[in-house]
Amino acid sequence: MADPGDRERGSAVVDFVFVAVLVVVLLLAVLQVAVYVHVRNVVTASAQEGARYAANADVPAAVGADRTLEVVAAATGAQTAAGLDCASAQETDGTGLTLVVVRCSGQVPTLLAALGGLLPLQVTGRAVEEAV
Repeated sequence: MADPGDRERGSAVVDFVFVAVLVVVLLLAVLQVAVYVHVRNVVTASAQEGARYAANADVPAAVGADRTLEVVAAATGAQTAAGLDCASAQETDGTGLTLVVVRCSGQVPTLLAALGGLLPLQVTGRAVEEAV
């Protein structure tokens, strides 16, 4: 008759593999959320910086998008900046103030390159236009 302990021999290895895979997947998910939040915050701050730059007197509003992409490239890298589509324009709000608005959209890079850019990103930065 077989020893009851023989049936469970090797089960610790199988348990370890299942738990290790789960821990690695959870770790990658947490890291991906951190990357997404970081890139979103950097792009938001860059859009605000681009809007403030373009809101200066004697600066055309159209340069806000270019300034935004420069700041994003310096902060995160050229690949992230290349994945963004930014546009800037003047708008008037409900109170009659002229604003420079920079809107950026794109995708956040994923940790697993095979998944592609699955995380969409849309941010807006605004600044009040200075009088000449």
